[in-house]
Amino acid sequence: MTDEDPQNYEIETIQRADAPVGAEGSAWCRYVIKRGDSTIRGYRQGSLKAVTLEIKEMVELMNDRRSGKRSPAAPKKRTKH
Repeated sequence: MTDEDPQNYEIETIQRADAPVGAEGSAWCRYVIKRGDSTIRGYRQGSLKAVTLEIKEMVELMNDRRSGKRSPAAPKKRTKH
């Protein structure tokens, strides 16, 4: 966790875990993201390193969205005339 904006989402933990109930496969990780009193808990399949990179990116996007930053515009669909 960092001591930045207390309103930002932050990763509290990411750790290896058993597969969630009903899931198959191996190499699962459990993560916890917090923002104030809000908590997001989830699972991702993959190595700890890969899941950590994915969750860091997800948290960054969540904070960008919360602060009003927009992702690059998607290309416009071409329409037939």
